[in-house]
Amino acid sequence: MKKIALIGPCHPYRGGNALFIAHLYEALSKEFEVELINYKVLYPSLLFPGTTQYDESDEHFSDFTGKRMINSMGPFSWWRTARYIKKMNPDLVVIDWWQPFFGPSNRAISGMLRKHFPNKILFLTENVISHEARKIDKFLTKLGLKHADKFLALSNIVEKDLPQYSRGQKIYRSELPIFGWFKEHEKAEIQAEKEKLGFEKDSTVLLFFGYVRRYKGLDILLEAFADLAAQRDDLRLLVAGEFYDDPKFYFDIIEKNNIGNKVKVINQYIANEELAKYFQLSEVVVMPYRSGTQSGILNIAYGYNKPAVITNVGGFAEFIDDGKTAVLVAKADKYHIAAGVRHYFELAKTVDFENNIRKRVAENGFGKIAEVFKEILKDSE
Repeated sequence: MKKIALIGPCHPYRGGNALFIAHLYEALSKEFEVELINYKVLYPSLLFPGTTQYDESDEHFSDFTGKRMINSMGPFSWWRTARYIKKMNPDLVVIDWWQPFFGPSNRAISGMLRKHFPNKILFLTENVISHEARKIDKFLTKLGLKHADKFLALSNIVEKDLPQYSRGQKIYRSELPIFGWFKEHEKAEIQAEKEKLGFEKDSTVLLFFGYVRRYKGLDILLEAFADLAAQRDDLRLLVAGEFYDDPKFYFDIIEKNNIGNKVKVINQYIANEELAKYFQLSEVVVMPYRSGTQSGILNIAYGYNKPAVITNVGGFAEFIDDGKTAVLVAKADKYHIAAGVRHYFELAKTVDFENNIRKRVAENGFGKIAEVFKEILKDSE
């Protein structure tokens, strides 16, 4: 059986990257011998904008932590990791790349391994560079990807961006999995949950989900919602996710537009066991992003058969069927977002979004990830 060393974050860390690595480990372990090498220290606390890096949920997709040994700021741990992998002697070394901050550690570990594993170092690219890139990010990205022999891109936009940070290495393709393992609630429970939030049980709820940063466009949605709510008295907006920006900026918009009685803000990291009720009580997920590549939020929405109204940025368009599983919006401004939401409601009168999403989920490319890795391993011989 072929042996794979997989480097990336997983439990006890929170977020889409850790969840993706957990899914990937489970999928690959069915076909290969996989050693998962996790982080002992992910981000230094001073550099992390949220309240905690750890997933404090009561329910997890997997409690498996792998071997926690990498300190992102500790060079000695990079050496120990490389030494451990050399002793393991895998057929393929896979390094998850999602953030330029990890450029130095990725460069060091891959650099110490490259002579021992020629043509066997694969960088798994969720993003090439962060959504809010600075000059230092571009430098760290080139630094971190220096010793890659090949890449596995998770979207077309990432595949197109890679050449500027590579030397013409082969690029393979796959997708993020659908995150649909969370428990679901009964209809009566959902109506009760609406009332707990202060909404009427027959209200129509729009959902903005995930941590709040400027590139995600919550300010745009709040302005758009003010216009929508003025036309439809039953509309409500639920904002569920931890603010990495100053919340005052967003609450000032709510106050200015006098929509405080129609907007519920839950400024905290949402535990896994809470996800079902928020997605299920919502009619549609709104993603007014200014930039992006692909999104775990969309894949969670699909996991609950929930459609989205989403801006046409990055690689989003390749993961939706416009007018069938989601509504694609041309620009991230309040007029286009409001129009997109109105268009969704008009389409929903005749389009079976839920069934279309089920079909889309069934075709998700992540289900073939083991076959992709078999091809990569064959090419690495």
